[in-house]
Amino acid sequence: MQRIVKTAARQLTGSDGASFVLRDDAACHFVDEDAIAPLWKGMRVPAEGCIEGLAMLNRQPVLVRDIAGDDRLEPSVYRSTFVRSLAAVPIRGHAPVGAIGVYWAATNGPNEDDLRLLSKLADAASLAIENIRIHGELEERVRLRAAELDKAKADIEELSITDELTGLLNRRGFRRAAEAILVAGNGCQLAFIDVDGLKKVNDKFGHAIGDSLIADCASVLRDSVRQSDVVGRMGGDEFCVLVQAPLAPAEALRNSLRTRLNYFNRLSPAQCALSISVGIVQAKPGSNESLDDLLSQADALMSMEKHSKSMSKSRH
Repeated sequence: MQRIVKTAARQLTGSDGASFVLRDDAACHFVDEDAIAPLWKGMRVPAEGCIEGLAMLNRQPVLVRDIAGDDRLEPSVYRSTFVRSLAAVPIRGHAPVGAIGVYWAATNGPNEDDLRLLSKLADAASLAIENIRIHGELEERVRLRAAELDKAKADIEELSITDELTGLLNRRGFRRAAEAILVAGNGCQLAFIDVDGLKKVNDKFGHAIGDSLIADCASVLRDSVRQSDVVGRMGGDEFCVLVQAPLAPAEALRNSLRTRLNYFNRLSPAQCALSISVGIVQAKPGSNESLDDLLSQADALMSMEKHSKSMSKSRH
């Protein structure tokens, strides 16, 4: 826009130069110019010391037929330029945001007709600036709204894959994360975990205590593995842990779970101790086994351990 304004200002008045100026607090920022020799493009000049600033401060056009005889101006601003006479009009009269300045290399260059033409040009520039401002505000609102929608979608997506009770991934979230790891083909370990005796806890102490036990199990599992590993609640009292490469022996994962479980039980003030049954399988690098295959195998091993515990208790 400033290119159009400066060019039109010079052509309408037949001047030797024109500037497009924006207000910058108490200074005039000379944004662009079209002149027979360089003037002040890019510079910031105190508003009280230049004709453009006076036009903005006084909210009315200013005409100077001879800068040498006008004590309103700061001589140092014009001394090194070709300017000998000039005129300026504010852009947006009630609250100026800028000004248009035109300059002549001779005295008595501007006249009242020049001011009228410049004022009409300033009105058009004011409208254009306002439209740009409104457009910018609308764009910003659209951007903020889009960001809000993106966040809402992300929140909804997060909720759709998160277990409400434990904060772990739910079945859907776990499967998605686990499938991505399996596709990479670097190998993994899958542990299928079941909380022992949850039904008895619910029957004896109530579901609130049972839910607390499930949340405690989630905390133990989360603390037993690395942040890069995947922990999920598959539903009810069942959990899964998928450990990514590099892998330790399966027994190391089991020991880590047991150690963390024992530590928790020693410190926990809960009414009942937390006990779990675990089945662990391993997919070697490059393995074609599906997630369902691994889940089925690990579930079977977990059931065997749970059955073994039950048989041991019945013998005693």
